[in-house]
Amino acid sequence: MKKKIYLYSIAVLSLLSLASCDSFLDKMPDNRAEIDTEDEVQKILVEAYTDHDYIVVNELMSDNTDRYLEDNPNTGRYVESVYNWSDVTESDNESSARFWTSCYGCIANANLALEGIERMGGPTTLVLREAKAEALLCRAFHHFLLVNEFCMAYNSKTSGEDLGIPYLEVPETELNPKHDRSTVAEVYKKIDRDIQEALPIMGESYFAVPKYHFNKRAAYAFACRFYLYYERWADAEKYADLCLGADPSILLRDYQKMGELPNDYAARVNHYTGVDIAANLLLTTTYGYPARFLANNSSYKKFAHVPYIAEHEDILANNIWGATSTSSFYDKGHSYNSSNATYVIFWRLPRDFEYTNPVAGTGYHRSVYPLLTTDECLLNRAEARIMQGKYDAAATDLTLWMTNCVKPAAGLTLTPSSIQQFYSTVAYSYDDDPLVSTIKKHLHPQFEIGEEGGIKESMLQCLLSFRRIETMHMGLRWFDIKRYRIVIPRRTIDITGNPASIEDQLTVDDPRRAIQIPLRVRDAGMKPNPRK
Repeated sequence: MKKKIYLYSIAVLSLLSLASCDSFLDKMPDNRAEIDTEDEVQKILVEAYTDHDYIVVNELMSDNTDRYLEDNPNTGRYVESVYNWSDVTESDNESSARFWTSCYGCIANANLALEGIERMGGPTTLVLREAKAEALLCRAFHHFLLVNEFCMAYNSKTSGEDLGIPYLEVPETELNPKHDRSTVAEVYKKIDRDIQEALPIMGESYFAVPKYHFNKRAAYAFACRFYLYYERWADAEKYADLCLGADPSILLRDYQKMGELPNDYAARVNHYTGVDIAANLLLTTTYGYPARFLANNSSYKKFAHVPYIAEHEDILANNIWGATSTSSFYDKGHSYNSSNATYVIFWRLPRDFEYTNPVAGTGYHRSVYPLLTTDECLLNRAEARIMQGKYDAAATDLTLWMTNCVKPAAGLTLTPSSIQQFYSTVAYSYDDDPLVSTIKKHLHPQFEIGEEGGIKESMLQCLLSFRRIETMHMGLRWFDIKRYRIVIPRRTIDITGNPASIEDQLTVDDPRRAIQIPLRVRDAGMKPNPRK
């Protein structure tokens, strides 16, 4: 009789901070997971994709959020801490501690799958070869998420010293093993190794629903994002080419079709996250309520994507295509105003509730969202091309994205010179007044981008503006904030809708750009992230 396949290996016991059932974490399982059939390998890899997200945390920390009214009651202690970049000590389904738990659980399952494959004599069949590739990609991807969430952004200058996260490569055999955090550079080196081992053997023959696994296009999109963050621009472009093919336009999100959908929340979000949408490369479900934070209700809306941000910085701000309104995008923006809530959003995240006790009405909030899309991959390729000085090719990518989703941009073709001409004349945020912002912010990356107002910097301003809109409510803006070391003031918006005061500021080298590792992990002896 087969032993039970545990969905968390012993490795998780030493690294978890929180889990849905603490009693499980208080003791070692009686039996190690034993995986020695193709079917068992496939089953455990279903559990190698995170079921918690970074969306709410990253949106709250980024410049996509301002505080609306100091005495606004639509808040909570947890969201107050996250918005203020404080080290969080409270539990919440949206917490970074649960995200840490989920990612290391996925890594543990990937390692169990890899161990099982070796126990069966190695990847000797098509299924086992493809399963090994999937396991390696899952291991690499979740370490990638962890290192970008809990560490400073990779850069070639300081990442050899910056604290990383433990990179787990085998199932643990001890109850409380000690793990070295290593460095960001060392973590990236191991992610690179896993990706390069996986890509030549990946396939999709056993996937019942490929969009919930690392299918080929998803793997290439992940590789593109990874090498972009790794500052290996040519590799990022290469994998974007493999993902997008000869004609990227047929793989992008059909925003015009979205514009024809009924003005109904469920219809639009279900379409946006649909498994049959070509743009959605890798989908995942999540416990939590990102849709409550980022949808048309007053929940926690003391901190929100307020109209001032929309009108001056992103989805309602004038841009290179001209004037902008809520109807300028095929994916329509929606504005809401009430006494304690005023915000502008896209409808992107479904809201669901999983009842564990229908009689009592208790259970879990759930949602689904795309981890990787072709639209983001296209913009990532544009950035890689800009960094290589391939400005004409980058302008082509930027034009394609813009004309695909922005109505007023129809028929407009961007060129390096037109991009420079427009963005070099836009004022930088906070220069004349620390409260006043625009679509352009000072960039301070560790890599070279040329002088302000130059062609490279102007094209990067365009790219970052487009990607901010494309990834709105998906949590990815925070990674651009970290990589480009963009300064963020913590502003309070008054009843008139204008910034009234600044309470704090995330500076260029602020150590709070690396989220603090979970409290229970620190208490267990792991070195915390530094704080001033």
